[in-house]
Amino acid sequence: MVGKHQNHSPRFRSRTLILTLSLFSFSLLVLLYTFSPSVSSPHRTETSFVASLEQFLIHKAPKLRDDTVRGESDDNVLRKLESLVSERENRLLLNEEPGYPTGFPVKVYVYEMPKKFTFDLLWLFHNNYKETSNATSNGSPVHRLIEQHSVDYWLWADLISPESERRLKSVVRVHKQQDADFFYVPFFTTISFFLLEKQQCKSLYREALKWVTDQPAWKRSEGRDHIFPIHHPWSFKTVRKFVKNAIWLLPDMDSTGNWYKPGQVSLEKDLVLPYVPNVDICDAKCLSESGPMRNTLLFFRGRLKRNAGGKIRAKLGAELSGAKDVIITEGTAGEGGKLSAQDGMRRSLFCLCPAGDTPSSARLFDAIVSGCIPVIVSDELELPFEGILDYSKVAVIVSSSDAIQPGWLVNHLRNLRPSQVKEFQNSLAQYSRHFIYSSPAQPLGPEDLTWRMIAGKLVNIKLHTRRSQRVVKGSRSVCRCDCWRPNSTASNFLSPLLS
Repeated sequence: MVGKHQNHSPRFRSRTLILTLSLFSFSLLVLLYTFSPSVSSPHRTETSFVASLEQFLIHKAPKLRDDTVRGESDDNVLRKLESLVSERENRLLLNEEPGYPTGFPVKVYVYEMPKKFTFDLLWLFHNNYKETSNATSNGSPVHRLIEQHSVDYWLWADLISPESERRLKSVVRVHKQQDADFFYVPFFTTISFFLLEKQQCKSLYREALKWVTDQPAWKRSEGRDHIFPIHHPWSFKTVRKFVKNAIWLLPDMDSTGNWYKPGQVSLEKDLVLPYVPNVDICDAKCLSESGPMRNTLLFFRGRLKRNAGGKIRAKLGAELSGAKDVIITEGTAGEGGKLSAQDGMRRSLFCLCPAGDTPSSARLFDAIVSGCIPVIVSDELELPFEGILDYSKVAVIVSSSDAIQPGWLVNHLRNLRPSQVKEFQNSLAQYSRHFIYSSPAQPLGPEDLTWRMIAGKLVNIKLHTRRSQRVVKGSRSVCRCDCWRPNSTASNFLSPLLS
């Protein structure tokens, strides 16, 4: 009885109460962590640019050193780098490394630039994106344009993530320049273009240009192995001519000359990347539920008055207006426009994707992730990852001259067999993953396909780098890809000789 009475002493009850409260507090913390929207699970895949950026800036942004060139003379640094690169390449060659020099994974050195080129610009967007009154001269919301061209953020955020959190096997970050196949320049050219004052932006562009071209690795290759994300056609425009040897990550090639000077861009040197979709992704459940509701034959919502190749829109609008089961409406890219476009695409079998001010448009990728079969009317269009993906499986591609003929386009779509339409839809369900940027980046997502495509450029880059170090300047001219009229299907003067 005495021992039993001691077990219920105040001291014992106090310890029991403390233990109970501790267990309750721990359980509450676990529940809050699990269900709180502000704390992401390490296994969650985030596809929203705004949400991913907030997590990155507040919780994940690593501390970076500064790669700014200082001190030692250029010649000494350059010779040292050349020696180290030669040692590495000779070692790989002598060891009969399988796949050298194109073996996976691609090795990328990520420049650690001053914050004014990177984090300061990301914070600038983060602190201002809710300002919906900020729009371009034609009424497009600036924050939406930045989001749809945010490929620079998605690639960089993946590259600098801890290796334990990354899922891509096609690319690895290296921390010594002599080990790199490529050099990534993490300068946010689109944010700076839209959110800085004009002169401030131009000044920052010049500073970024000097910073990069001062690098020994740039001087060694004359920039050929450097990757610049220049995804908005207006961005970095004032200094592009000084980095024309570099690999540009672009929305398209635009052979009209409105956006890029002749010889600046080419499929051999550069890479076309998809826009970030403006609409929410229609997943497997969405595709299943929306199937019976797709009663509209052809849908388009957007601006009908555009410049350059986009003038086809007005002609298509006039031709298709009033056609049965066809919806053609004028609209903008604001929040209301996004929801209207998303709803229309999910209720339609086909989505009209004509050229805009440039040959490409974000609408193509909105259609793909909405399960709406794209009808591409853009004769000069270059498509992302076409060395890997076959767009004939997911899109109806027609010439502008055919599309504007009275009744032709609607009849063409109606004459497709139901089995053909079903094949398109099945392929869309499989292909949509290739156009969804995410954190962490997913295998076979756009970040992954970017590096798979860039890997194919490595041998040619090494060839031109070594040749430039050997050949006397101006001694002879070699016809490269920029000798030809870019991205034109018209015959050239050598056709008779090549046939």
